[in-house]
Amino acid sequence: MASTESFSLYQFSGCPFCTRVLHAAERLGVELELRDTLADSDHARDVLEATGGRTVPVLRIEDSEGGVRWLPESVEIIAYLEERFGS
Repeated sequence: MASTESFSLYQFSGCPFCTRVLHAAERLGVELELRDTLADSDHARDVLEATGGRTVPVLRIEDSEGGVRWLPESVEIIAYLEERFGS
């Protein structure tokens, strides 16, 4: 369930694809921890290790048991958020 998951969005300011995800999350009332990959090299490294690339946005989904799933691509992230939290 949503209440047992935490979401981190790896992104950077000015990224239009990241902005789309942020607007969708706001519209759906989903709280995202923002992790700026340009301002923090650790965040950039996390994306590279998880996806094999440097492209953002990437949504990191952590469940209550510590399992982690990485979801790249703004269209897929928005579709996931819509499916999970849309009415």
